[in-house]
Amino acid sequence: MLLDIVGVAITFIAVGVGAWFVAPYLARVFTGERVFLSPLVRPIERSAYWVMGVKEDEEQSWPRYAVAALAVTVASLVFTYLVLRLQDHLPFNPQGFPGVAPDLALNTAISFTTNTNWQNYTGEQTMSYFSQMVGLVMHNFLSAATGIAMAVALVRAISSRQLKTIGNFYVDATRATLYVLLPLAIVGGLILASQGAIQTLSSYPVAHTLEGIQQTIAVGPFASQEVIKDLGNNGGGPFNANSAHPFENPNGFTNQFEIFLELLIPFSLALMFGRMVGRIRQGVAIAATMGIVLMSATAIAAWAEQSGNPALTSVGVSQANTSSQSGGNMEGKEVRFGPIYSAQFVAATTGTSTGAVDASHDSLTPLGGMVPMVLMQLGEITPGGVGAGLYGMLVFAILAVFIAGLMVGRTPEYLGKKIESKEVRLAALAILILPASILGFTAISVLVPAGLAGPLNPGAHGFSEILYAFSSQTGNNGSAFAGLTGNTIYYNSTGGMAMWLGRYMMVLPILALAGALAGKKVVPAGTGTLRTDTPLFVGLLIGVIFIIGALTFFPALALGPILDQLQLVAGHLAGGS
Repeated sequence: MLLDIVGVAITFIAVGVGAWFVAPYLARVFTGERVFLSPLVRPIERSAYWVMGVKEDEEQSWPRYAVAALAVTVASLVFTYLVLRLQDHLPFNPQGFPGVAPDLALNTAISFTTNTNWQNYTGEQTMSYFSQMVGLVMHNFLSAATGIAMAVALVRAISSRQLKTIGNFYVDATRATLYVLLPLAIVGGLILASQGAIQTLSSYPVAHTLEGIQQTIAVGPFASQEVIKDLGNNGGGPFNANSAHPFENPNGFTNQFEIFLELLIPFSLALMFGRMVGRIRQGVAIAATMGIVLMSATAIAAWAEQSGNPALTSVGVSQANTSSQSGGNMEGKEVRFGPIYSAQFVAATTGTSTGAVDASHDSLTPLGGMVPMVLMQLGEITPGGVGAGLYGMLVFAILAVFIAGLMVGRTPEYLGKKIESKEVRLAALAILILPASILGFTAISVLVPAGLAGPLNPGAHGFSEILYAFSSQTGNNGSAFAGLTGNTIYYNSTGGMAMWLGRYMMVLPILALAGALAGKKVVPAGTGTLRTDTPLFVGLLIGVIFIIGALTFFPALALGPILDQLQLVAGHLAGGS
């Protein structure tokens, strides 16, 4: 167990070191400076602008920026929907899979467009290689680049001096793809393939077992998909078992490498923020807030899972960590990883918007399962998805300085920009959209027969499965409690709406906030200005995040995982007596 804890610590340290060196590179990329990849990538970048008809030096106001992002999104959504529906007429389908059903194709297209990658299907039995490589992987790059672009737009607005524009969406998304995502994906894909992640266009081979049974083994071009799945915080794997499958996640090293990939860009963007505003300590404060919450969540989940299942303890089953067994709650977990590494993956994948899994979240203890649920309900800002985590955290930072300003009776400021009623209303609107969707769809689902038909478990755990589903879909995460039957017309439809609301209804007020901040004067700091690069502000920001989260979601959590945990402990005590 001690070695597992050391391994967790090493991974977090590696993320911190990697982010520190990647951040200045990101700052140079998005300010248009020359980087070491420029001789190779710059001609491709120019060609891309020529093909799209984009003027590189043409700036956009926030409405034009939003329209450009939505236009690209809608066009790519329609493209993916058609690919899925027509996959039986397209190449690279050696298994002869039929076209995907209309409601499932629409749900999947929305899912990958919004960076959610919620999967109401079994990948190796539903999607052709063409659908995986073109229809889905395209969105793994595009949706991640969109999130990065919108985060950069907000940072640019905060750091600017009375501008009416926030950049150019097409330029920001192109640079995010060509200079950041694609190079890292190529290197990471080669690393995963070298470790045994599968990468082939061959048909599924058939193996003959010793018992004389034929077994079809699913394969495909998946090392390349796996790396951008994690790096872009997408999460949708080609196999139903996701990162628990040895062809996606072959060994202990790749497990930690995938966690590293999930966290690298979100933390790098936080530090990039400090460099772009000219105050590195500001970025460190944001990254520290993200890191403290993430590591605390990892510790809670690891403790809950390593403590084991009280129901098994009451019947005399030993779940202690010994030299011959990892101990703890091993239900739904890979023996290659055990409870502690699985808990770190659980926290990383829901602290970001990745949604990949190396264990069954439905098999976690109720307290362990509440950790990923809470991380998603906070808005996935610790560190959040690529781009989405940073702009979500900056919204909370604006609310934190506003609350601090109320305490001392001063007009709040953030990096020299006065935070007034318009900015506060936009920030509050952005934060309220997520709980409105999560709690609204959950409430409807526990009242209508179509919703109640989904969970396979009764009582508090069944409620947790519904609450987790809409937390995941609205938060654009994509992970699931496996006990919910999601491939129905009801859940495909409501899930699709939740994913769209969680991505784009939240982004619109954030881009409007960027537009409002861009036009403000920078005022010099005074004696009463709250410093936002100190441990005190980090503590205040963490407090604001959890107070808002607790007030919003505690009643629902009390009906789900908290009640589930109390019932489990009560059953253990009754069994023990």
